[in-house]
Parts: sequence; C-alpha cells; structure tokens
Amino acid sequence: MQEAPSPAAPARLKRRADFVRAAKGKRFHAKGFTLQAVERPESDRATAAPRFGFTVTKKVGGAVVRNRIRRRFKEALRTAEALPARPCRDYVVVARIEALRLAFATMQVELIRAIDKIESSQSKPDGRSRKRGPNREAPQQSRPQGSGGV
Repeated sequence: MQEAPSPAAPARLKRRADFVRAAKGKRFHAKGFTLQAVERPESDRATAAPRFGFTVTKKVGGAVVRNRIRRRFKEALRTAEALPARPCRDYVVVARIEALRLAFATMQVELIRAIDKIESSQSKPDGRSRKRGPNREAPQQSRPQGSGGV
C-alpha cells in the first residue's frame, strides 16, 4: 500500500525586512497567536504563492519551547486542508505561550479563521481598527467643594 504524498510546506519568509513590513500590515489576534498580513511589493513578486513567517520571542520560553511552538505552527499550516491565504501576500504568525497548550486541531482551525478574518476585514491597512472619538482625553476632575483649606 502506498501512502498519499504529504502536502508541500508553504513558502517561508526569511528576510527581516519582510517581517518588519508585515508588522505594519493588518493584524488579527487569536488564541495563542497574532497573525499579521501585508501585500507583497511589486518588486518582490517572483512567486505568487503566499509566504509565511513565524516569530516566537524569548518571552515565550527557552529555545526548546520556541522551536516546538514553531514546528507545531509549520505543521498546522502544511497539513491544513484549504488555506484562505491570498497569492502575493506575506503572513507572520507571532506566537504566544498559549499556542503550546492548544490542541493541534484547534490551532489549525484558529489559523484558518485568522487568515479568513484578515482577508475579509475592512480594517485600515495598518490593522488598527479601533474607533476613537474626537476627544479621548481624560475627564477633568473637579475639586470637592468643602470647607476652606489653605
């Protein structure tokens, strides 16, 4: 019996400039990670396939923990059935320690959901879609009227 060939791993981001550019794009916060996405510049479109990068900081843990989280994310992307990732886009997964505690199937569902939400969102290009009123200053505190002091 032959096994079905394993799906190919998605293209990877490797240059720091690509990670920095993605940090300025759209964001989606999910359980265990934040997904950042940005359109690839015209000069960098040698391949149309979407590219993925992974960031796991030292705050998450030591090298063993960071590598384990990174491997789980790579495998979750590789084995996902239908990624809604668009061509000529770069995606960066910024992992949190909760990613290690997530069930593998849940991690895959969250990744697909995050990509889908980013691609369907109407947020600003920088990913910050918070509504801010015209006057966001702290309210003025009045002094209590009381007996005279000095």
